Amino acid sequence: MKIKELEQLLSARHIKPTAMRLLVLEYLQQQNAAVSLKEAEEAYEKADRITLYRTLKTFEEKGLIHHIDDGSGATKYALCEEGCQCAPEDLHVHFHCNSCQKTFCMPKVAIPAFQLPSRFNLQEINLMAKGICADCF
Repeated sequence: MKIKELEQLLSARHIKPTAMRLLVLEYLQQQNAAVSLKEAEEAYEKADRITLYRTLKTFEEKGLIHHIDDGSGATKYALCEEGCQCAPEDLHVHFHCNSCQKTFCMPKVAIPAFQLPSRFNLQEINLMAKGICADCF
């Protein structure tokens, strides 16, 4: 994706397009699986860990990415689908491969609707499927 398009994506979410933010967004777009802070650090050896963390947190706060707790002990991050508001109805299943340890978003697999008791307000759901991914099968 060209720099102008990356800048537009950031601006659409009210994120100031700094050099680091553009690099991180480009990196996330190139991934086929969710990435941890450590993986992002390895991709940008000269980048400051705090700057990378703040960039990911800003992206998450503005709804550009979402975090995934796959049980590996490291929070992972993935780009949201276009039009996603990270509301419960936008949530989807995540798949963690027990072989390669990658975690994938499954945006076409919606989390089933369920009824909560009265006076309970749904804010977040995490549904993690685990098994062997197509690359490791």
